[in-house]
Amino acid sequence: MRITSTSCICPVLVCLCFVQRCYGAAHHGSIKVTRNQTKHIEGETEVHHRPKRGWVWNQFFVLEEHMGPDPQYVGKLHSNSDKGDGSVKYILTGEGAGTIFIIDDTTGDIHSTKSLDREQKTHYVLHAQAIDRRTNKPLEPESEFIIKVQDINDNAPKFTDGPYVVTVPEMSEMGTSVLQVTATDADDPTYGNSARVVYSILQGQPYFSVDPKTGVIRTALHNMDREAREHYSVVIQAKDMAGQVGGLSGSTTVNITLTDVNDNPPRFPQKHYQLYVPESAQVGSAVGKIKANDADAGSNADMKYTIINGDGSGVFSISTDKETREGILSLKKPLNYEKKKSYTLNIEGANTHLDFRFSHLGPFKDVTMLKVIVGDVDEPPLFTMPSYVMEVYENAKIGTAVGTVTAQDPDTANSLVRYFIDHNTEDNRYFTIDASTGTVKTAKIFDREETPWYNITVAASEIDNPGLVSHVPVGVRILDVNDNPPELAREYDVVVCENAKPGQVIQTITATDKDNSANGARFHFSLDEGLSLNPNFTLRDNEDNTASILTRRRRYSRTSQDIYYLPVLISDGGVPPLSSSSTLTIRVCACERDGRVRTCHAEAFLSSAGLSTGALIAILLCVVILLVFSLAIVVLFITLRRSKKEPLIISEEDVRENVVTYDDEGGGEEDTEAFDITALRNPSAAEELKYRRDVRPEVKHVARHHPSSSLDSINVQEFIKQRLAEADLDPSVPPYDSLQTYAYEGHRSETGSISSLDSATTHSDQDYNYLGDWGPEFKKLAELYGEIESERTT
Repeated sequence: MRITSTSCICPVLVCLCFVQRCYGAAHHGSIKVTRNQTKHIEGETEVHHRPKRGWVWNQFFVLEEHMGPDPQYVGKLHSNSDKGDGSVKYILTGEGAGTIFIIDDTTGDIHSTKSLDREQKTHYVLHAQAIDRRTNKPLEPESEFIIKVQDINDNAPKFTDGPYVVTVPEMSEMGTSVLQVTATDADDPTYGNSARVVYSILQGQPYFSVDPKTGVIRTALHNMDREAREHYSVVIQAKDMAGQVGGLSGSTTVNITLTDVNDNPPRFPQKHYQLYVPESAQVGSAVGKIKANDADAGSNADMKYTIINGDGSGVFSISTDKETREGILSLKKPLNYEKKKSYTLNIEGANTHLDFRFSHLGPFKDVTMLKVIVGDVDEPPLFTMPSYVMEVYENAKIGTAVGTVTAQDPDTANSLVRYFIDHNTEDNRYFTIDASTGTVKTAKIFDREETPWYNITVAASEIDNPGLVSHVPVGVRILDVNDNPPELAREYDVVVCENAKPGQVIQTITATDKDNSANGARFHFSLDEGLSLNPNFTLRDNEDNTASILTRRRRYSRTSQDIYYLPVLISDGGVPPLSSSSTLTIRVCACERDGRVRTCHAEAFLSSAGLSTGALIAILLCVVILLVFSLAIVVLFITLRRSKKEPLIISEEDVRENVVTYDDEGGGEEDTEAFDITALRNPSAAEELKYRRDVRPEVKHVARHHPSSSLDSINVQEFIKQRLAEADLDPSVPPYDSLQTYAYEGHRSETGSISSLDSATTHSDQDYNYLGDWGPEFKKLAELYGEIESERTT
C-alpha cells in the first residue's frame, strides 16, 4: 500500500516528498506492497516466501490553524492491489477518524475537516486498511500511521505572575538586582524560533535595565534618591522569534518602590522661634510645640528633642511625641510676670537611628533658639503660706480668735482682698472669719476628747474681681485642758482566797485618763481617807501608774462574808488635779494550794462547771422527783406502822408476864424539844424551872424553887437531889424511865473544864494550817477549822 502526502513544509520533508513523488512517478505514484504469493513449480514442492512491501511512509503533517473554506488535504493511501477499477475500498480508523479526518474510500485521499491547534493536541494515531469491496476481505494487513499537527507561531509570550511589586533601597549601587521576570510561550520550542523569547524594557529607562536573555531587572543609575522620586513603573516586553520582525510579544508592569534609608538630617524650618505663655499656665501643662523636618520616613525620621542651654532650662522641659515627631514644651515651675517676663531656650533635634554609611551627609541634628514671652494675667490673691495650722484650747468661749490667714494680690494693681470660709464641709461650720483681716474665730465650744482636729478651707478673692478666688487649707488643733478625772482602766474582778495570808497581793489595778499625757500622765492611788481604817484590805501605790491591792489579815470565810467592797481614790497630775473614786468588788473564793480558784459560791461553781440552763432544769427536776418519791416512801412506811400497832396488854385474862415493847427512842443530846439539858450541864445557867415543850402539864400550880440566890454556895449533890424531886413531882414526865446525863464537873474549877462540850465557846491560838498539808483526805477538815478561826477573828 502506498501513502502519498503533498504537505511538505520543512526542508527535510521537502526532500522526502520529492523522493516520494519521484518514486511515485516511476511506479505510477504508488507504494507497492507485495502480497504473500505461493508459486507452484512443477516438480517442486510448494515454497512460502516472506511478503515483500514497498517503502511505507507512516507519518503525515497537517498545518494547525487552517482557515481555508475547503478541507485541508493531508495525504493519500494507495494499495498495489488497486487497479483503478474501484474494487479496493480504503478504511480509516483511530483518533479523529470520521470526525476530524475523512478518507475517500475509493481514491484513498485523506482530508482534515477542522482547524487544529497544536497546543491542544500535537498528533493523532490512525489505522488504514485496504479491503476487497466485493468480498470485504482485507487485501493487506492493517497499517498504523501518525498525523502530526505542524506548529505555526500563533502564541505570544505571557508573564504568568505579573504585574509585579518590588522594592529596592534608595542610594543603591548601579546594577543592583531588583527582580527577575519570566515569560512563557505555548508554541513548540523544538520547532523553529516560535518559542524563543527575548526581553526588552519599554518603560523605565534610564533608571532600570533588563537582561534580554534572563529577564533580570537591575538599577541603571547611581544613588537614586527616594526623597526625589519614590515610585517607578517599569514595563518589560517579551518577544518570540528571537525578537525578529513578525514575532509575537507580551508585556508586564513592574512597580518598583525605593525604600528609605537615613540619608537626610533633621532641619528646623527657622533658626529663631517665639512663644507666648501666660503666667497663669499650670505646672506640668504643655505650653507649646516645635518640630524639625526630616525628609526620611519611618524610624529613620525618629528624633529626640532636648534643651541644651538657656536661662529657661530649669523652668521648662521638652519631650518628644513619637506619633507626630514634635517636641512638646511643658512647664516645670510656675511663671510670674512680675518677676521675669521672658526666657531663652536652645533646643536641639537629633535622629535616634543613624546609618553610618551615610555619616558623611551629617551631622544628623539641628539646633534652634526659642524665646518664651511670659504674658501678664489678672491672678487671684496669693496666700503667704501654702497651708496653715492653728491651735485653740478646748472649752474656749465662742468667738475666741484661733489665728489669721493673709493673702495679697500678686498683680501690680494690688487690689484689696476679701476672706471667707468655704462651707462645703461640716467642719467649716464651726468657725467664722473676719472678711477684712482674715482672723479665724470659734463658732462653738470644742471638746478635745470628742474631736481633736478640724480641717477647714479659707478662700480669698479680689474685691474688684470676685471671680478670681484662691483657696488654702487650714488645720485647727484643739488643745487639751484637764477636764476629765482619771478612772479605772477596766472593770476588775478581784478574788481573795480563803487561805490568803496577810500582805498578799491579790490584784494590780491601772487607771486611764481621757486627757492627753500633759494633763494626767501620773496617777496617784489611795484609799478613801474619810472612811475608817479597813481591817481586811489595804492599797499600795506602785508609783508607775499602777496600784496593788493587799490583804491585811489571815484567812477569809465565804460562809461569814463572801463579798467585800473597797473604795479607791484616783487622782491625776494635771493642773488643777482631778480625782475620782471607784469601788472594787472583792469576792472570797476557795482556792487550791497553788492559788488557783476552785469555787466562790454556788452560782460560780455551776457557772464554772459549764452547765447550761437546760442541764440545771433537768437536775432540779430529778431532785424534785427524788423528793416526791422519798415522801411517798415515808408516808407508806408510817401507814404500815400504824396498821401494825398492837396494844401493850393483849388481854385482861392473860395473867402471864408480858414484855412491853417501846419503839420510841430518845433524841439524845440533839433532842432539844423533849427537855433542855443545858441547866443540867451548868447549874449557873438554870435560873428557873423549865418544863418540857413537847408535853402540856396538867397541873397548873407547881412549886418552884429558885436557886439563883444560892448559886455560889450550892452543892452538886443537893442540886441533883433537887432535880430528882422535881422530876418525881412533875406529872408531865414520860411514863417510862429516862436517863439524864449530868456533865457538870463543878463550879469554878481553877483548872477549868476539860470537856469538849463547851469548847465551841472558848478561844484558841492553835494554828490549823498544817491540816492543809496532810493531803486531800484532810481538805474538808482544814476548811472547817479555817472557817472557825476566821469567824473568831471577825
